[in-house]
Amino acid sequence: MKTTLITLVALFSISAQAFAPSSSTATKTSVLYADTQEATKEATVSRPKVQQLGLLTFDLDDTLYPIAPCVEAANNAFVKAMEKFGFPGLSAFDIVETGKQVREEIAKTDPQKAAALTHTEIRELAIRREMQKIILERKLKSTAEDWATQVSSLSSVVRKHAENWANTAVSESVVQSVYTAWEMERHHAAERYIFPHVIESLKKIKEDHPNVVIGAITDGRANPLLMTFTLAPYFDFCMSWEDDQGGRQQFFKELDSVDGKGEELSWIYDAARHKYANLKHAQDSINSAQKNEKIKPLTWPATYDDLAWIHVGDDLAFDVGGSSACGAKTVLVTLPKSSGQEAPYRFDTSVKQPKWSTTTAKELETRIRMNELARPQVNVEINTLERLPIAIDEILRGEA
Repeated sequence: MKTTLITLVALFSISAQAFAPSSSTATKTSVLYADTQEATKEATVSRPKVQQLGLLTFDLDDTLYPIAPCVEAANNAFVKAMEKFGFPGLSAFDIVETGKQVREEIAKTDPQKAAALTHTEIRELAIRREMQKIILERKLKSTAEDWATQVSSLSSVVRKHAENWANTAVSESVVQSVYTAWEMERHHAAERYIFPHVIESLKKIKEDHPNVVIGAITDGRANPLLMTFTLAPYFDFCMSWEDDQGGRQQFFKELDSVDGKGEELSWIYDAARHKYANLKHAQDSINSAQKNEKIKPLTWPATYDDLAWIHVGDDLAFDVGGSSACGAKTVLVTLPKSSGQEAPYRFDTSVKQPKWSTTTAKELETRIRMNELARPQVNVEINTLERLPIAIDEILRGEA
């Protein structure tokens, strides 16, 4: 019994030694672990830092939807609204042609004022002009009938009196109602014609960057927050050039003398960055209050945080040049012509401009020069919005 017990103890001892690592194995293991630690450390040091996305801004027209069919639909709405208020017989592009005519007339006496007119101002002036023309025709016809003569026989004095009467007979509230109908249809059309992959890309971006602030920067009156069924859920704010009339007017008045490097547009992009800072500060204040922490003071946007700002647009001069001059990284959207996007094909003096465009030949030449200077500031160029989340990640990883 004693011998058996000794034998069992000996066998257990041998078995235990068989599963214990030898000194050489232990040494190899520790060396391997040390090598792995060193490799991990080196990889961490050499791996580029991935920036976090703080602000993502978009141009709207011809970036997220084609502008041409949207304007055409809005112009048709203008015709219907005019008929509703008793001004029938107009065509869809009468508002465009009249807008160009009004701008050219103003340019003869005040070129800077004409250049600084907003899209809204031009369309409202065009609506008023169309109403005045119809009222004048009716007044002249009525006067001729009363005098039993032809309209062509009326004297210049009578015509001048009729013109003055027509100018005062237009109701400002009716002008605004017609313009509102135009603008509402423009937003509805933008939702109908939105480019493929826009919504899927916005969803992906929000999933990948849940704290990002998304805004729109536009030189017109389009507003994604009014596009309830498509863009509204993804946007936090909208900045329009028309919101800062002083900055916009100064830019267009000096358009002929700009150096084209983008600094001239800093007023609108700085405004967007300031809006971002206020939104972030408001959210930080809520978070601090919930945690019972001291609220951090608001700092000017340039030093508010070190998060990345990326701007997405279709226009080299206005989108790329302007935003990059204020510190944004840029994504240029250049879609196939079959998509309906027209911006990349507009800045060629040999190409006939779209019917909806009110850009003058002189302004066009300046824009072409600005485009050329802005080209080197493009970080990523995409030909489908499906690639937008990938382009953003490339910029954040420092690969673009």
